Amino acid sequence: MMWVAVLVAAAGCYLLKLAGLSVPPRVLERPLVERIADLIPVALLSALVAVQVMARGHELVIDARALGVMVAVVLLLVRAPFLVVVFGAALAAALVRLVF
Repeated sequence: MMWVAVLVAAAGCYLLKLAGLSVPPRVLERPLVERIADLIPVALLSALVAVQVMARGHELVIDARALGVMVAVVLLLVRAPFLVVVFGAALAAALVRLVF
């Protein structure tokens, strides 16, 4: 039964990829479609970050991770290098966890 589910999922993924490749280029070159295609990855990554930062199980929590994300956003706004953003956010979260 497990292999049937794996094979069905694999076939579904293949068909989904094939559907994406079969879209005519004139549809993909529309400005609205290009704009939406540019924004979808940002929305998906933002949703993943929000779930990882603000959720614990089925509960909504605000803890040191949220402060780390806020520090990262501030560092990104001042155009700090990527390593500074990562280490700054980690340091802020670690300090909050150390204190509380």
